Amino acid sequence: MTTASIVTHRTPAAQLLTALHCILRCSDVVCVYVVDNSPDEELRKALVGLERVEYIHVENRGYGAGHNTAIAKAMSAGSSFHLVMNADVRWDGDILSELTGYLRREPEAGMVMPKVYYPDGALQYACRMLPTPWDVFAKRFLPSALTRRRMERYLLADADHDKAFDCPYLLGSFLLFSTDALRKVGTFDERFFMYPEDIDITRRMHASFRTMFYPAVSIVHDHAAASRKSIRMLRIHIVNMVRYFNKWGWFVDTARRKANKKLLRDMPRLSGRRPAGRG
Repeated sequence: MTTASIVTHRTPAAQLLTALHCILRCSDVVCVYVVDNSPDEELRKALVGLERVEYIHVENRGYGAGHNTAIAKAMSAGSSFHLVMNADVRWDGDILSELTGYLRREPEAGMVMPKVYYPDGALQYACRMLPTPWDVFAKRFLPSALTRRRMERYLLADADHDKAFDCPYLLGSFLLFSTDALRKVGTFDERFFMYPEDIDITRRMHASFRTMFYPAVSIVHDHAAASRKSIRMLRIHIVNMVRYFNKWGWFVDTARRKANKKLLRDMPRLSGRRPAGRG
């Protein structure tokens, strides 16, 4: 039994419906919770008549808080697996059956993410090292010519993305969880309104389970990068990254150092030409 949730805020109805139809191709999905943080309920109209979809309108307390509302319902319903997904994701066929099958076969894995592409076909570097403050600052504010080698290392550009590997930071656009694992490590930390909640939950899961990149299936992510286009979203990004480093440590973070060292030691590396990709 699988459930899923999408948290929306003024999301275009057409985009949301595309995402929902992708999820509902999997017959094992019993419910998709659409948690709407918008100030109105206009989106409800677009979902009329859709089976296995539950609309929930809530106060906007952030991305993680919205998904926690759905995860609580999923756990109460007895769900074995729960998908946390952005509305700007799509794919062909039924990839969820493959991914839930992987989690069933690999009980040491607490969560899994597929290979991710941009709409133009470039690989999205969705597996990353746990960031240092310098990584976050350099990626957002410094010219790429000055930071290229550091960013390639942080974004795991030399990893062989055709092979599965255990990674302590998976981007939150598409994360499939074992609900048993979520019960053990906890759900999203609601202190983070937006942005670092995926880093936080992956590293907590990684401490007790394998957090897997699994490239046998793939998705397309229309990554908006809102904080690069909006001063308001940039401010939210900065505030929440400060909260993240206050929680885990700024320059002294022993768990980060150990996890990143193990990742760089164990990940599969490219033996040939690097495919086109970006973070």
